[in-house]
Amino acid sequence: MCDVRCLMFDGDRMWHFAISVFLIELYGRNLLLTAIFGLVVAGSVLLLGALIGDWVDRNPRNKVAHASLFIQNISVTVCSIVLMLVFSYKKWIEQIWDGWLTVVCYTVVIILADVANLASTALTIAIQRDWIVVITGYNRGHLAGMNATMRRIDQVTNILAPLAVGQVMTLASNVVGCGFILGWNLVSLIVEFIFLSRVYRIVPALSVKPPATEEQNYLEKKRERKNTGGACLRERTSMLPPCLRRLRGLLSTCREGWRAYYRQPVFLAGLGLAFLYTTVLGFDCITTGYAYTQGISGSLLSLLMGVSAVAGLLGTVLFTKLRKAYGLVNTGMISSCLHLACLLLCVCSVFAPGSPMDLSMLTQGNGSDVGGMAGGGHQRHGYTLQGGNNQPLLPDRSSIHWTNNTVLFENAPAGSVPESYMSITLLFLGVITARIGLWSFDLTVTQLLQETICESERGVVNGVQSSMNYLMDLLHFLMVISAPQPQHFGILVIVSVLFITAGHTMYFLYARKAKRKQRLNTSAPNLR
Repeated sequence: MCDVRCLMFDGDRMWHFAISVFLIELYGRNLLLTAIFGLVVAGSVLLLGALIGDWVDRNPRNKVAHASLFIQNISVTVCSIVLMLVFSYKKWIEQIWDGWLTVVCYTVVIILADVANLASTALTIAIQRDWIVVITGYNRGHLAGMNATMRRIDQVTNILAPLAVGQVMTLASNVVGCGFILGWNLVSLIVEFIFLSRVYRIVPALSVKPPATEEQNYLEKKRERKNTGGACLRERTSMLPPCLRRLRGLLSTCREGWRAYYRQPVFLAGLGLAFLYTTVLGFDCITTGYAYTQGISGSLLSLLMGVSAVAGLLGTVLFTKLRKAYGLVNTGMISSCLHLACLLLCVCSVFAPGSPMDLSMLTQGNGSDVGGMAGGGHQRHGYTLQGGNNQPLLPDRSSIHWTNNTVLFENAPAGSVPESYMSITLLFLGVITARIGLWSFDLTVTQLLQETICESERGVVNGVQSSMNYLMDLLHFLMVISAPQPQHFGILVIVSVLFITAGHTMYFLYARKAKRKQRLNTSAPNLR
């Protein structure tokens, strides 16, 4: 099973890294296509997460896994072919239909990439939220070990896969990079299909889903109640055109899926995990772009990202140790405290020497933010940026190389040193150490969802959980858009910590309810 996930993670990480680079290269090293792609991906999962989960619940496990795998890999393969053609004949394509053929190609690429992401979401829900529970025989200890192992594979491939495809693109070309991904996906499609089929045959329990007479899906119960709700409603529905009836059914499934998510005992824990996505305190392009403005070199950023991955691996080890010693619910509480304690270093960095935070910048408006070329002013630290002190967190991509979501900049100003590295040191010390508690907490909530949600609702509930994660992730990008300057980053740090604190507070509320319920269950036999 781990071999299968290793191949899946590898392909996913390669594609997620490569598509961002390809879109930047396609649009003249501009962020527009990347931003549109991000919005389309987040919006589609937000809208369709419940439908994807319901589809996973309604169909046999092998058909869901094979269909998701096929759609994902074929979408990536076709998208790679389109990208190869566009890169090879870009000038010729731009001359057709007054350039509108280029727009069509961009649209096709984004749609195919989005379909691949939706299929990947379905496959993740099926394998990591359902198959793994059945394979471990509902044994909590084995389930915790399997979750931790798969997360370690995720951490390792998150570094190695983008480095592999990045080297191919750097040493050869974008066309060769597309060809490499195309070949990898075709080979991995065959290998993963064989491995999944083998696992399905080895574990007979995977072929069994609870029959409707014993354990009926919550959404189907709602549909039955609606079908018996009266002939008048059925007559009004039957008068609608078939497409509108289908749309009505899809909207009803989405609504009932969100209701199913809300009524889960682990609702607060899942919502708390989603709140952790609204943060700039991670190794994405925003934080690394800010680090560049503070004089941190690209090579050092790469090194810090490697250390961060090691911290994530330590978090998986900590999770297994804490769960054995203190139980699953207490593990989440300890991990929450560890996560928040480390993030206090990030808050301290906002007020430490070398911090560029300047609240007066908020009153100047963002009209000069475009292009980051507004001049004038004096920064609180001595690091002079090439474009003036109003340069946004993400400068012109012509000076950027991307590697594994880390922004590596060329042409950094030579000989410019900030007044103090205390602020940026505290920031990254907090971000890196916080990942130990973060990954331990993430694994805790993941296993709570696996153990608590009934088998017939795993798909739809985890689909809505994915939607919530994407929704909160969108909020953190809106935060950056509203405060894009390095002088604003301290505000973003504080807001991020507030969101994370709110998420952990929700988990503590869940833990209190779970412990109270456990005490009542243990005291009930004594009363009898």
